[in-house]
Amino acid sequence: MTTILNFYCVRNEATKKDYTDDFDRYCSLRDSDKAFYLYEGCTRKWLNKNDEGEHGSSGITILWPDRTNEYYKAALVAAKNGKDPNNISPIIKYNLRGGATFLWMGDMESDFMENIEDSLILPAVDILFAPHHGRDSGKIPQSLLDQMSPKIILIGEAPSMHLNYYDDYNSITQNSAGDIIFECTGTLVHIYGSNDSYEVDFLEDYLCDNTHGYYIGTLDSFQR
Repeated sequence: MTTILNFYCVRNEATKKDYTDDFDRYCSLRDSDKAFYLYEGCTRKWLNKNDEGEHGSSGITILWPDRTNEYYKAALVAAKNGKDPNNISPIIKYNLRGGATFLWMGDMESDFMENIEDSLILPAVDILFAPHHGRDSGKIPQSLLDQMSPKIILIGEAPSMHLNYYDDYNSITQNSAGDIIFECTGTLVHIYGSNDSYEVDFLEDYLCDNTHGYYIGTLDSFQR
């Protein structure tokens, strides 16, 4: 088994009626001294703090959870009682210095996001990973989409009948594109998929080789 030195999660006591090997492993790491518990504004060396030497931070910022929020505390209780843990997901931003901004919202569901939307201040982002694998049950409230103004929404691998395709936004659907790689170079994000026939019409063509899969196109994060 691969040795894990650091494990990142929110502090929680989630349980399940039917335990699996995966969940047992998760709980053993979550409750160990390897765990670092994420919350809004938390800091850690190399996560988002520089050291005094040559190493900078990884560019990761935790935007949620607010551990004092009543809806979040209720979601923790529900997860502890064996109910769905989707709404204890953190919101994580990654920013390449001078380049693209990515944002993940985990498995958050629409009704929960609607409850906390007035408590969220989200940045403009280049690439947004749709929560709950792109399911309609995780549709992001319009007020939050307006804050983020994403250039691309990445829609995950949920069954197509359950997906929300965010028709007013440029999107890449993992069900069709396959495995996706984002190569960040300065302000440019070169995007590759494992499906050689997948195409979109909103990216620039920088004539990249198929070095990380099949080249789909390039986003310039500088242009907004």
